[in-house]
Amino acid sequence: MPALLDTLLRHGYLFLAGWVFLEQIGLPLPSLPLLLASGALVGAGRMNFAAALFSCAVASLTADVLWYELGRRKGIRIVQWLCRISLEPDSCVRRTEGIFEKQGAKSLLIAKFLPGLNAVATPLAGIFQMRPARFLLFDLLGVLFWAGSCLGLGYFFTRQIEAIARRAQSLGSWLVVVLASGLALYILYKFLARQKFLRDLRIGRISVDELKQKLDAGEPLSIVDLRHSLDFEADPQTIPGAVHLDSKDLTEKNNLLQLDREVVLYCT
Repeated sequence: MPALLDTLLRHGYLFLAGWVFLEQIGLPLPSLPLLLASGALVGAGRMNFAAALFSCAVASLTADVLWYELGRRKGIRIVQWLCRISLEPDSCVRRTEGIFEKQGAKSLLIAKFLPGLNAVATPLAGIFQMRPARFLLFDLLGVLFWAGSCLGLGYFFTRQIEAIARRAQSLGSWLVVVLASGLALYILYKFLARQKFLRDLRIGRISVDELKQKLDAGEPLSIVDLRHSLDFEADPQTIPGAVHLDSKDLTEKNNLLQLDREVVLYCT
């Protein structure tokens, strides 16, 4: 925190805008500490609230428009790629698309507060051809709500943040060690949990080539396309003979399946 405050004092709004842009473009640089520090400097009379909010809005909107255009041009592959590099790729696509499907443009109002949704909401808006004017309006409102809330928290807790900064300065390099160790342990936990998940699935998996061989050989199969409705709408092509079902309907509508044969499920 002391380093952030010092850098902000020296480089001001340009540093704030650059940091926010890099986070919104996808780099693992959390901007919350910087926004809180900026709010504290506003409370101390060292920064202007409106200028700080404007810097955040310009930076975030620039990054969001880039993701929106990528979504329009590249389609659902962008979201799948983003979720593939996340710490929880097995639930990322379905969870975030479920929120977007229910809330539509309104999801942009809260996307910045939810890291998983924040990563995919703007490309999803492009994928499903949300009108540019509608996208810009809701995204701007969401950015102002997010940045304004974080700056406001820093402003109202100026004294507490200054006390934390002084305490952090007294800890010196030990604070960096503690924070880095905590982050490393969290990533290790997620990695091990994912490996266990994949091991549990391995005995029941079938490759694309194996499925193609079974189809070519005329083996009786019940194939179920479990892709989310948004994925299906974006790319309606499916394996010949497959039945499209939402995962929550799998047990309720199993009368559509021929259960006297091998059942193959696939999703994104």
